[in-house]
Amino acid sequence: MNCGHSLLRTCVSKLIRRLDIRWQQPEFFGAASTRTAFPDRPQLALVPQSQSQLIMPATPDFAVDASQFPPLPIIKQEDIRTRVFTHRSYYARAAHVFEDTLDDPSPDNEKFEHLGDSVLGLIVTSLVLEMYPGLRVGPSTKVRAKIVGNATLADISVKYKLPEQLRLHPAQAVTLRASINVQADVFESFIGGLYTDQDLEACQRWLQPLFRPYAQVAYAAVRGEHGLPPLHIAAPSPDSGITGSPSSPAPSSHSSGDWNGNGGGNIGHLALFNQRLQNGEARVEWLFSDLHPFGEGPGAADVHGMGNNGSASFVGVQGNKSTPVWSAQVLVDGEVYGRGRGNTKKAAKNEAAKHGLARLGVVV
Repeated sequence: MNCGHSLLRTCVSKLIRRLDIRWQQPEFFGAASTRTAFPDRPQLALVPQSQSQLIMPATPDFAVDASQFPPLPIIKQEDIRTRVFTHRSYYARAAHVFEDTLDDPSPDNEKFEHLGDSVLGLIVTSLVLEMYPGLRVGPSTKVRAKIVGNATLADISVKYKLPEQLRLHPAQAVTLRASINVQADVFESFIGGLYTDQDLEACQRWLQPLFRPYAQVAYAAVRGEHGLPPLHIAAPSPDSGITGSPSSPAPSSHSSGDWNGNGGGNIGHLALFNQRLQNGEARVEWLFSDLHPFGEGPGAADVHGMGNNGSASFVGVQGNKSTPVWSAQVLVDGEVYGRGRGNTKKAAKNEAAKHGLARLGVVV
């Protein structure tokens, strides 16, 4: 009998510990309420590692007191407006239903949220393509992901005080209203409701000026993730109320051998050069300078970086803070194999690698 009680107590203790861990997770209560519900407990990370790339690095500047924040449009039809702010918990309908009957459709905002997500994706994608016409699909997808991430949408939703208008189940109201996911969902629901009430143009008139500054911040962040220097952002016009946006860099008209270009259209020279050298035991050294081209200025060739086991070592000479022109030199077992110049280290390395390939007898 005592053994049975002991086993029961052990099982109950394990269950309590598991529930305690789950209650501290952000998806259980929402990120905001997690911080207040258990202030004396250590909190789990609020942003999973896999989603950290989707977080906006900063909030755009909409001037003092957000005076340039676009006003919220008005949904004219009352039934649509009511449904936009009705969370599924309000009626507590069964969630695992394949299809509603035509005479009894679901009265919550999930369909508007689903529609709004698609409308938002279309408008933001078109906006990014308009602002940065030269941006490739991969980086463009990263920019869009940062713009429409839940953290960004929730922040906008709170600015418009949309969560305060939600109709929620009384027992879950505090928890749900503080959830980042719910805050983002009601914003998408409002977009879907506005699209249904009016049209796509009404959504574009509202969302394009709203997300243009967010697109600038996201573009700068993704550009930094790719190791590229920031672009100058033009000052806003006095009457626009919107910060200016940099255009995508124009394609270089220089050949891959021109030091003033971006290394040409084929950065694959560097990868091929590294691949050829990995097969041997050669010691590779990469030298950089933004003062003088190697072999032309005083002391320019006196900068050395040594790598072991065939790995590259990088040393840069710090120049002024204006946009530098980098000079790169690659040495294999102490012998110069190639030199190159470019607006970035990567472009200079690629040009040097191209000459290094020629030294190795590889025709490209």
